[in-house]
Amino acid sequence: MALNIPGLVSLTVFFTLTLATGIWASWKSRKDQQNRNPTEMAMVGGRNINVFIGLFTATATWVGGAYINSTAEIVYLPSKGLLWVQAPVGFALSLVIGGFFFVNPMRSKNYVTVMDPLQETYGNMMGTLLFIPPLLGEVFWFAAILASLGATMRVILDIGGALAITISACTVILYTLLGGLYSVAYTDVIQMVFITLSLWVCIPFALVNSATESIYYTATHQSHQNPWIGKIEKEYLGRWLDDFFYLVLGSIPWQTFFQRVLSAASTGQARLISYLSGLGCFAMAIPSVLIGAVAASTDWNQTSYGHPSPFERGESAMILPLVLQHLCPAYISITGLGAIAAAAMSSADSALLSTGSMFAHNIYRKILRKKASETEVLWAMRTSMLVFGAGAAGLAFYSSSVYDLWFLSGELVYALLFPQLCCALFAPSTNTYGSAAGFLVGLLLRLLAGEPALSIPPVIHYPACSLVNGTYSQLFPFKTFTVLLTLGTILAVSHLAKVLFQRNLLPRSWDVCNIVGGATIPISLQQVEKQERLPTTALNKEQ
Repeated sequence: MALNIPGLVSLTVFFTLTLATGIWASWKSRKDQQNRNPTEMAMVGGRNINVFIGLFTATATWVGGAYINSTAEIVYLPSKGLLWVQAPVGFALSLVIGGFFFVNPMRSKNYVTVMDPLQETYGNMMGTLLFIPPLLGEVFWFAAILASLGATMRVILDIGGALAITISACTVILYTLLGGLYSVAYTDVIQMVFITLSLWVCIPFALVNSATESIYYTATHQSHQNPWIGKIEKEYLGRWLDDFFYLVLGSIPWQTFFQRVLSAASTGQARLISYLSGLGCFAMAIPSVLIGAVAASTDWNQTSYGHPSPFERGESAMILPLVLQHLCPAYISITGLGAIAAAAMSSADSALLSTGSMFAHNIYRKILRKKASETEVLWAMRTSMLVFGAGAAGLAFYSSSVYDLWFLSGELVYALLFPQLCCALFAPSTNTYGSAAGFLVGLLLRLLAGEPALSIPPVIHYPACSLVNGTYSQLFPFKTFTVLLTLGTILAVSHLAKVLFQRNLLPRSWDVCNIVGGATIPISLQQVEKQERLPTTALNKEQ
């Protein structure tokens, strides 16, 4: 295959436009940050993002390269089908639940990151420990996005994946460093427009291709493969429900979500952004579902791809770009490539900004340099983004393992961070002892359940655990079970510790976390420091 010159030119134009938008947004943020806190401008946009921009950036955060590619792949896979496409409904419900239950308590105290309530309730030590799962998740997510983009460029443009990864990483890092949330939000608008227009332009050509049967017929009838509607076998119902709850609840405790709702001008606008972006996520899955259905309805031997099919060659993960390349005219597939690149970058910049914000605000400012100036914190944020971005780009070259590590770290966020966040916001009587015990229980239960993708055998064999082709498969909803046990452990141990110290059943000298009598000394100091740093404009808006 020869180098796709028109595709390369198209991609260059898109990257240039995105970078120019990011630089313009950076200039706009500097113009608007007069009399405003510079770090707050970078992290939460000065809490002044309007509903229109907020809707685009919140939707783009979830509608990334993995979202549109994996949706098409699952519909195409003969063993899965549409009924196994859970992300659109899962993410939509996650955003609705997050907006209804979590926005008000997070905004009422002017938090900046998802780690703020955890540090305020459980102290800096536990806050640092709880920072590790989301940090790993964001870095591996960034790496997985870059790896997916590199593989797509290799298929359609016939250029080295390493070159595509490097260019993409440099572009994202540059405009995110310059403008923070403003650059990310405004480039998300451009990227969402590209995704929407590009995919919908390609779909009519793929549907009417002579090698493709009617997707209405193949939805319920056997053709070139099993019907693409799919089915859920009775023995897999537990796993299906576990994955669904993981997507709905496990998508809440991420800084990428809270960064958007905390940046809105008011609580009402934050909730509206959350609800509307849920609908946006669902709607943006429709083109990918149609492309997956087309792929399942195509006789690939009649296309330039030839025989055997992508599934038989082990290229199912690339089904979306393969449909664009082999079922659409060349000039149309180029626009589809822009959609994939836009989707990848819209999530990558969010992950990068999220990690930099949490490190600078929760680790550098609150632990390493408590008296750091705002300028110093801002530079700590930029430096950390550069380090994390470079690290993620390096990991992207090991794409097979990066995806597996991303899934595992995401499950750790679900098992560890979601129960902790719920307790910190809705059960303020919990304390550091309960938090530490819950962290330990959740971590052990998740790791002992094993991970087939990383060749980690299970130590705990839950009901319906089966051995298939030498690999153990957990069909029991163990992820959600782990979350419930973690939640119960935090509540039970917190109550037990408080009773033991208050009734002098244990000497108070053993109370190293100083939970007796209410808030600990470190918590009070943090609250005082936080109030000192809050700009009066932000407080007035919330009032």
